[in-house]
Amino acid sequence: MLKAILDNKESYQPGLSIDCVIFGFHDNQLKVLLIKTKYSDKWALPGGFVSVNEDIDQAAVTVLHGRTGLKGIFLRQFSTFGAARRCDVNFSNSILDFYGIPLDKGKWFASRFVTVGYYALVDFLKTIPQPKGNNETVEWIDHNAVPELILDHKQILDKALETLRMELNLVPVGYNLLPEKFTIPEIQKLYETILGRMLDRRNFLRKITAIGILTKLDEKKSNVAHKAPNLYSFDKEKYEAVVKNGLTQGW
Repeated sequence: MLKAILDNKESYQPGLSIDCVIFGFHDNQLKVLLIKTKYSDKWALPGGFVSVNEDIDQAAVTVLHGRTGLKGIFLRQFSTFGAARRCDVNFSNSILDFYGIPLDKGKWFASRFVTVGYYALVDFLKTIPQPKGNNETVEWIDHNAVPELILDHKQILDKALETLRMELNLVPVGYNLLPEKFTIPEIQKLYETILGRMLDRRNFLRKITAIGILTKLDEKKSNVAHKAPNLYSFDKEKYEAVVKNGLTQGW
């Protein structure tokens, strides 16, 4: 893959890349999709380069589809990372050496790249993590147990989570992270996991129902030990309207 890119580097915008923080929610854990390669003992965020004839947002969509197999993903650009020394020569050279690429030919790859960060919210159960070739492993990892990451990817991940937490006060989340049918305790747990703190049950119920995006179903959750809670679903039309117009409350 890298050899093909270097052979056609004129087709890519020099010094510009995309890095994506892909969040999923499963077993009451906020998970992030990470990549492990054979040429490094550190993990990485999914990313890629930008074609000269491709919009930068479309480049992010391409990266996300290639790693999850999903289309129509909730996607937000949240920051740009361009430190003057945003380049690790030893790391770049180790990759070139792994692929048997001479240093002179790999100079384009080993130079400084400014990267644009995107975060995405996806349905964990619908996502099929997809490695590129036999040199990669792609796994969901709990955001509280993320191992050491390459370059400044930990900074990118932290900024994505910080942005997501702030935007909970501006837009609802859940449609992209929860199953089609869910309970109030499940959506509250999602919010608590993202925020990293407990929320009062009654206040949460009052606030989440006041937004007007939930539809109470004539069903109850099955296979539970105690009294079965009601199931809810999102009203997609109202949800999208709130996403467009924003919220006026906090958590």
